[in-house]
Amino acid sequence: MKDKIVAINKIQIKEFQVLVLWADGHESIYEAKYLRINCACAECVEEWSNRPLLDPASVPADLHAEDYLIVGKYAVQFLWSDTHFTGIYPFAMLRDLCTCEEHSG
Repeated sequence: MKDKIVAINKIQIKEFQVLVLWADGHESIYEAKYLRINCACAECVEEWSNRPLLDPASVPADLHAEDYLIVGKYAVQFLWSDTHFTGIYPFAMLRDLCTCEEHSG
């Protein structure tokens, strides 16, 4: 999937999960905490070395997405319940984070 960017048809926020329906018909279900821990913004990952700055243990177990924005035609930005909002998730990255059987095998 790394070479092909697939558009998103719909995003649903459900308690501690984010559901994404992709334009190609695939559905991804993400745990909110998993997405938050994988944020790649400059507050969470050191820009030059790619060293993680976010301690996964600091992310609350009950973290959830409160809202989201589509950024252009290429990414999603979430507002997390821990007040973090600076990270964007390019569609290709979000698709690569899918943990379904098809993508984790």
